[in-house]
Amino acid sequence: MTTPDPTSPLDAPPGAPPEPVFPSAPAPPDGVVPPGSVPLDYQRFRDEPMELYRELLRDHGPVVPILLDGKIPVWTVLGYREVVRVTTDPNLYARDSRRWHSWHLVPPDWELTTFVGYRPTMLFSEGADHQRRSEAICDGLAAVDQFELRAGCERVADQLIDTFAGSGRADLVAEYASQIPLRVVTRLYGLDDTESAAIQDDSLHLTGNDAPVALQKMQTRMEALIKRVRENPDQVNVAAHLVSHPAGLTDDEIINDLLGSIYAVQQPTSDLIGNALRLMLTDERFAITLSGGRRSVGQALNEVLWENTPVPFWIGRWAADDTMLGGRRIRKGDCLMLGLAAANADPDVRPDFHGAGGNQAHMAFSHGKHGCPPAAREIAEVIATAAIEVLLDRLPDVTLSVPADELEWRVTLMMRGTAALPVEFTPAHLH
Repeated sequence: MTTPDPTSPLDAPPGAPPEPVFPSAPAPPDGVVPPGSVPLDYQRFRDEPMELYRELLRDHGPVVPILLDGKIPVWTVLGYREVVRVTTDPNLYARDSRRWHSWHLVPPDWELTTFVGYRPTMLFSEGADHQRRSEAICDGLAAVDQFELRAGCERVADQLIDTFAGSGRADLVAEYASQIPLRVVTRLYGLDDTESAAIQDDSLHLTGNDAPVALQKMQTRMEALIKRVRENPDQVNVAAHLVSHPAGLTDDEIINDLLGSIYAVQQPTSDLIGNALRLMLTDERFAITLSGGRRSVGQALNEVLWENTPVPFWIGRWAADDTMLGGRRIRKGDCLMLGLAAANADPDVRPDFHGAGGNQAHMAFSHGKHGCPPAAREIAEVIATAAIEVLLDRLPDVTLSVPADELEWRVTLMMRGTAALPVEFTPAHLH
């Protein structure tokens, strides 16, 4: 693994590899663990997250020093206004994780390695470099034809439903929600069905021991895609748009940004679909939708983004200088973890905690220049809406095949999704 010179931690190594880089920046002289740090209660985070967020806000304020597993210190930003402040000041609250002074505390098998270890992608870039790369990827996604996107979503959804429609039973997470996002998005990038299936298989191994091999396979496939695009410049897809963009992206930049966006798209969008289906199958307010109506699909998605967002925390930002936030002293090099779900529950914003209705001011997609680009949000919402609507069209009498209280959540620090949705329905004909 290539490691940057610790005396110059923000100089990216030439030809940086796709695997994460872990610098060895010195810790502050007075230590790295803020006084009064609170160990994160993982059990409550799994079982009753909203109650935990409100309790932390009440007892500790909008910015809380939290100890993650392994006693890794982070500032957890829970207040809505504080999250907005952090995400709108990328110069002070920066994205390059090589700024962190606590790398010496991080074990090699840390669960957040995939998200925190520096990679030369747009997600970790800053300043003018981020602006240049962000404009290119945003323009590429904005150029996607929404009608073609919807048609592609419906085609993928029909193909998946065909695999289980005749059986009368399915797990809508494993067999449906988890299969859709990458199949749709990789086609937008310019990959064919076989290549998309291979990328999807590789992505399943990104968090295990096989992660380096899986990532290398994905990189090789993307290299082949970019080579093909350069040899056939008349193609119309996101990769071709990036290749010809006036930002003048290098092949390495395009490959790294496409790989970064693939990972950002797959699990959150899959969980958005699964969490919304769970809500609609268990909440009587949405029963009319399961009888064939469509008015509540958008409402269900919006409620999930407020109440059970697929990304409850996002790590993170790293302080570029000493500052104050929410009454707390933040030191240069401190890590800040954005409590996106907690911000949604902030009593200063939602004092009664009732449903948010059509309000879309949630933090589910983060905020600011490093938040999810508007075009990417639209693509995620089109994919999720189409997936649910096609399912309800094809299987209008779908119901849970287990009691609702037996459904479980699949929870990691940065992802919250329905573990499984076993359902039954009248066997249907193939599309």
